Amino acid sequence: MNILNKLRLPLILILLLVGGWSLFQVKNKNLALKQDNSVARAMPTLTTVTSLGVIKPQGEIVAIAAPATAQGSRVEQLLVKEGNPVKKGQIIAIMDNNQRLKAGLTTAQAEVQLAQAKLAQVKAGAKQGEIKAQEAEISRLEADQEARIMAQNAQVSELIAQVQNAESEYERYNYLYQEGAISESIKESKQLILTTNQRNLQQAQAELNRLKNTRSPQLNSAKATLERIEEVRPVDIQVIQQEVNRAIANLEKAQADLDQSYVISTQEGTVLDILTHQGETVTSQGIVELGQTNIMYATAEIYESDIKRVKVGQNVNITSDALPQGLKGTVERISSKVQQQNIVDTDPTSSIDRRVIEVEIRLDQASSRIAQNFTNLQVTVEILQ
Repeated sequence: MNILNKLRLPLILILLLVGGWSLFQVKNKNLALKQDNSVARAMPTLTTVTSLGVIKPQGEIVAIAAPATAQGSRVEQLLVKEGNPVKKGQIIAIMDNNQRLKAGLTTAQAEVQLAQAKLAQVKAGAKQGEIKAQEAEISRLEADQEARIMAQNAQVSELIAQVQNAESEYERYNYLYQEGAISESIKESKQLILTTNQRNLQQAQAELNRLKNTRSPQLNSAKATLERIEEVRPVDIQVIQQEVNRAIANLEKAQADLDQSYVISTQEGTVLDILTHQGETVTSQGIVELGQTNIMYATAEIYESDIKRVKVGQNVNITSDALPQGLKGTVERISSKVQQQNIVDTDPTSSIDRRVIEVEIRLDQASSRIAQNFTNLQVTVEILQ
């Protein structure tokens, strides 16, 4: 009994200590839970995704270059200034070889006109005056030949009469000779006259036949000349047509060369920068830079860890110290390619080797009007959740 009384007090003390320690542990656990809940309530809910971005026009910034043939030439006239609106097909600059090429075009045009006039002349044949003159010459020669034929006919008729008279005379004298009234010599003289007249008649008839059956060389030549004048030979037309074709080809080349002396805008936009000024030599970098600034965009680089919180259609706030006021826009496109960060913060402690995804943000109309003078401006982009 005494032993039990002696052990009761230590047992009671042990029980009190164990119970106190358990109560302490429970209180500490409850306190820790309360602290965790208060910390959770104190942490703010993220409502934006923030990143760096760059202002740019719709589409790509295009450098309008001179034709390859103009490399090394100088800009004679620059027809636009920075900030000017430009239409597609508008002349923005003229090269220093323009005047020389214009003169070449004028010469080529004159050569075409001359060749075409020659072709028309060949197709038309000789002048009417030349044809009529040659026809008159032929008529004269024909009339002359006809007159010769008539004269020869008259001579033949006369000779026929002479032969007839000579024959009668010879017959009468031959009869007298047979009768012994005249000598043989008288008869022979009459026979000689007959023979001579017969020979003359034969010669006259031969000449008459020649005149009737053959034309004079002069008449032949005159008719050949008329045929040559009137004839339009296909080979002559072909030769002149080739000259016309060659002149037209030279004209087209001259026009193409002249066109190369003009620098033409290939698209509509606004002049963002002058790359080659008046009087400077043209290089491969181009003459001017154009952008379509009527609609402006911001390209934001979103960290790959935040991209899951970005959706097409989300509203965006854009700020910069250079802007007169904040800009607003909407997420239009999210790139599917992860790339290295290109837009670097000025904070030296920030990471410059982060992996990012590009997000295209279309600015609203009011913001586009403000941003059109700030191409390539670095901005802060806040994508609202």
